[in-house]
Amino acid sequence: MTDETRARIRGLLAGTQPDSIEEGLGLLEAEIDRIGPEEAEGLLEIVSPLFYIDTLDHPELVPVLDRALSLTARLGDRLIPLLVKRLDAADMKAQWAIAHALGRVGAPAVHPLIQAYESATDTMMRAFILYALGKIRSEEVVQGIPPALEAAASPNIELRDTATRALGKFAESIPPGRLPAELRRRCLERLQANLADEEPSVRAKAVRSMGKLGRHGHLTEGERATLAAICRNLTGEDVSGEWDRAYVVRKEAAEVLGWLGRL
Repeated sequence: MTDETRARIRGLLAGTQPDSIEEGLGLLEAEIDRIGPEEAEGLLEIVSPLFYIDTLDHPELVPVLDRALSLTARLGDRLIPLLVKRLDAADMKAQWAIAHALGRVGAPAVHPLIQAYESATDTMMRAFILYALGKIRSEEVVQGIPPALEAAASPNIELRDTATRALGKFAESIPPGRLPAELRRRCLERLQANLADEEPSVRAKAVRSMGKLGRHGHLTEGERATLAAICRNLTGEDVSGEWDRAYVVRKEAAEVLGWLGRL
């Protein structure tokens, strides 16, 4: 890439108008397959300010952020270590964006993310690593189940919440019959334990993740029947006369019952 083209891209991406940013991303896309490892990091520096876009304040910039993440992912195999390191950014918007970019990189990001999880001491960094792993659509994410199981029992609410959600996301990416029996058993036990969590958000995610285990072929017929009974209890549809007091939990349970009836 010539210095002139790089400067042109930098100037366009530094703007605030969607059209100019789109033009800059178009120029980058035209060059991306010719970019070597030595240039990739520099281009990330040009693109990464877009990760700080507040899409609630600027919904018109959602498409350009999405395109920026996809282009970053195309550079991802050359940038995985740097992207993983940047999950520790101070700005949560940027952390979400980087996690999505790593998710789009796919299977090559799994092992580096797990290595980063094992060496991380900050609970929020660990939570974002699990979130990123949950965005990867590859059965390689089975490697993320053991740390997610540990995190789903964490005393830290953010880590526990994210890990409970991640177990269900992993189930979406692992084909039926490819989830090892021992890990499958441990997932069910942990999610059932989290149904009694004091935090409604964790209980809701436990229901959702159990539902995803069933929906994606990881539960036996008997386990699906047990799940249906649990959901009927949570929604107050059984004879116990009890139900979960949190609407978000009842909503998740009702959705699981809805698709269980279609299996």
